[in-house]
Amino acid sequence: MSEILVLVDHADGAVRKPALELLTLARRLGAPSAVVLGAGDAAAAIAAKAAEFGAEKVYVADGEEFATRLVVPKVDALTQIAKAAGAAAVLVTSGGEGKEVAARTALRLGSGIITDAVDVEAGADGPVATQSVFAASYQVKSAVTTGAPVITVKPNSVAPEAAPAAGAVENVTVAFTGNAATVTSRTPRVSTGRPELTEAAIVVSGGRGVGAADGFSVVEDLADALGAAVGASRAAVDAGWYPHTNQVGQTGKQVSPQLYIAAGISGAIQHRAGMQTSKTIVAVNKDPEAPIFELVDYGVVGDLFNVLPQLTDQVKAG
Repeated sequence: MSEILVLVDHADGAVRKPALELLTLARRLGAPSAVVLGAGDAAAAIAAKAAEFGAEKVYVADGEEFATRLVVPKVDALTQIAKAAGAAAVLVTSGGEGKEVAARTALRLGSGIITDAVDVEAGADGPVATQSVFAASYQVKSAVTTGAPVITVKPNSVAPEAAPAAGAVENVTVAFTGNAATVTSRTPRVSTGRPELTEAAIVVSGGRGVGAADGFSVVEDLADALGAAVGASRAAVDAGWYPHTNQVGQTGKQVSPQLYIAAGISGAIQHRAGMQTSKTIVAVNKDPEAPIFELVDYGVVGDLFNVLPQLTDQVKAG
């Protein structure tokens, strides 16, 4: 079977959920091979996890360059491994860094690239990717016609499924090009205890309707009861009510959770572009004419400060 490379995202010694989703998708296309970069002492545990989800091979490369340089070391490694393995495709998690790594890798391989896929399947002439386009108003199927396709896939596009495989580890020595920006310092992000926004199965977002920064407390209470991430509209972020890192939309983060709850969000096209691929959408808004109601699965016309606390109580009551 053709070898399908999966770049494994990891943090704090653990495999991130989107990487397991990619391994699940890779099994549709051929024989999955995981690529684990810069994991240090955690490499063995990460390799074992990749094997649990179908990786028949695990390529492991280490070096201080992965920690001290941006993007390029990963591109060096992924390109080298793809060429040596004769990979039929390369899958990468969609995100700021992921898409840059994918684009640079595709350029070096002389291959085409598809970004922000929401599904991938085997076609007669290679992988076929499904994308949501024009602010998620349409879905299209795309295929690369030149070289081994490099495809970035949005988190939550598929449920990860375990399928234990051999997971034979192959250590790789990377010839780094050295042409990269250097990391001079790092400031750890303060943990909220909530899931990562782009990876969360449930997202609760607040918009202009929360009225002020303090208004987000009801949004956070519901999110915590559901084990969800917290998002915000551009209007709320621009008003200084919530951090920019939590903005959902065309100029923020794109999310595709199983459940998206929009509270006090009108539903401008900019926001819809970042969440319209969510599997189930619920909106709470006191304006019955709000555009958000055009795309929801369930809508509640009411004051979010009355509706959300009641919902939170019901969730806590089990």
